[in-house]
Amino acid sequence: MPQQKHPAEATPSEELAHEIAELALSKKADNIQILDVREQTTITDFFLICAGSTDVHVKAIHDAILDGMASVDKPWHVEGMQSLRWVLIDFVHVVVHIFQQEARDFYQLERLWADATLEIIGDSHAEASAEE
Repeated sequence: MPQQKHPAEATPSEELAHEIAELALSKKADNIQILDVREQTTITDFFLICAGSTDVHVKAIHDAILDGMASVDKPWHVEGMQSLRWVLIDFVHVVVHIFQQEARDFYQLERLWADATLEIIGDSHAEASAEE
């Protein structure tokens, strides 16, 4: 029987997902969501999905994540930098999807992984973290 983790105990991959979310938020990424897919797949623990309004915005979010994570973790794989409609950054335990909104609406990853536990990250989350 799998061990149940105490709600206050964050796993390293969970902490990584939240750290990446804060970096995306620092560049005003839209509609940031963390999906816990540990029960659905073995390919990763978390998906972080967010959107940028333009290709320049998507690149800025990508750059902020890579710069902010440089001393912590390097991505295993990055793709989508040619078109900047859907950029994927694979940190192995956390896979980041940065979409332009039109592509996000088309692919609907949240719907595809609807069984996953979903956490919405926004400005109120950043304010609550700052107060702790």
